[in-house]
Amino acid sequence: MDIRKTINFSMLLALSVVLSIFESLIPIINGSIPGLKLGFANIVILFILYRYKFKDAIYLSILRVILVALLRTGFGINFIFSLVGAILSVSAMFIFKKLKFSIITVSVMGSIFHIIGQIITTIILLDTFNLIYYLPYLIIFSVITGFIIGVITNEILERTKEII
Repeated sequence: MDIRKTINFSMLLALSVVLSIFESLIPIINGSIPGLKLGFANIVILFILYRYKFKDAIYLSILRVILVALLRTGFGINFIFSLVGAILSVSAMFIFKKLKFSIITVSVMGSIFHIIGQIITTIILLDTFNLIYYLPYLIIFSVITGFIIGVITNEILERTKEII
């Protein structure tokens, strides 16, 4: 990896960590429905997926989850939920991008698969189906936030064509 790419990735990783931590401090979202997040860090991950490669996006996403765990949440069950959700989300976004869907659809699908990953992890680790009742609300919220994140990322990609 050349020095320019290393610097860009370092800044993007830092930005994704800051966005994740900032998002967790928003009181309206935090604690209302389990698993509910705005997905600000997905702006960075989606940007990397479109500007670089899948390998780079998955690598940065995993590093973000680890750094947020180190700085804020620890390595408990929330870490596992975040890690599984992130891996499934980036993988789904990669597949839908390869299938030539729009960036907004790719973002929405990433958001939906993130929450599906967390629900599946909950069922497996906690041996409970209780959170499955939240799934319709979480999917509706995922479509809305995925749409917004997709629009924002598309605009960023358009405005940074010549820079990065």
